[in-house]
Amino acid sequence: MHDMRVRRFVGKFLVYVFLIIVCFLAFLPFLWMVRSSFMELKQMYKVPTEWIPNPLTMENFTSAITETGMFRYLGNTVFVVAMNILGTVLTASMAAYAFARLQWKGRDIMFVLLLSSMMLPSAVTMVPVYVGWSKLGGIDTYWPLILPAYLGGGAYNIFLLRQFMKGIPHELDEAATIDGAGKIRIFFSIIVPLTKASIVVVAMFCFMGVWNDFMGPLLYLNSESKYTVSISLQSLQGSYSSRWNLIMAASAIVVLPCVVVFLLGQKHIIGGIAISGIKG
Repeated sequence: MHDMRVRRFVGKFLVYVFLIIVCFLAFLPFLWMVRSSFMELKQMYKVPTEWIPNPLTMENFTSAITETGMFRYLGNTVFVVAMNILGTVLTASMAAYAFARLQWKGRDIMFVLLLSSMMLPSAVTMVPVYVGWSKLGGIDTYWPLILPAYLGGGAYNIFLLRQFMKGIPHELDEAATIDGAGKIRIFFSIIVPLTKASIVVVAMFCFMGVWNDFMGPLLYLNSESKYTVSISLQSLQGSYSSRWNLIMAASAIVVLPCVVVFLLGQKHIIGGIAISGIKG
């Protein structure tokens, strides 16, 4: 019995050591970016490597903001992200409500077709979608980056919200109907408040996806004044290739909102997905 406990302890210890090493290796590029953003250029290339900036300078951040027009790119990205979150949350929740709570002919077949669209690689539709937007005059505008969010909000988001809504007792709908509430009022007054956890998860996934999106802006935006942060970072590598400390500072500015959003909402991500999976 004692030997079995020792083996279990050693096994758990080795697993934790392995996970700590993996986490450190995954975190190392982020740590390198942060330390480099506070360093002078000559200190970045010192051998042996110095991990603590000495002296610690904020000049890289001020230069990244004033010289590269980062504020303009951040403003463009915030606009695109906000419009996407609004459209995704609204239309995905409405579609999920229709699939989860309403009875209509062909509902299950349509839901299966919706899920099957998730198996279609985005590279397959990239060219025909681009041609379509080109004929509609959407090139070099934000419409291709925003409008799709108002056309259902994405199959995965609909699936996630539907799984949660299916777990809400139907007696609430029946009681509201007896009191004279219609489908729209039931949706906004009962379903949406009870689905808040999953809606937060959808909003966070949308934020992460749109904020870090590179391919969409690369395809549809031609004017530099309309660039988002993902495209601006790529252009900085060509314009400031000799000033990697400035590029690291700009990268830190771009990454910071994602880190903050993840830290603030990680409980919602884990809880919302777990509850949706259980109730489905």
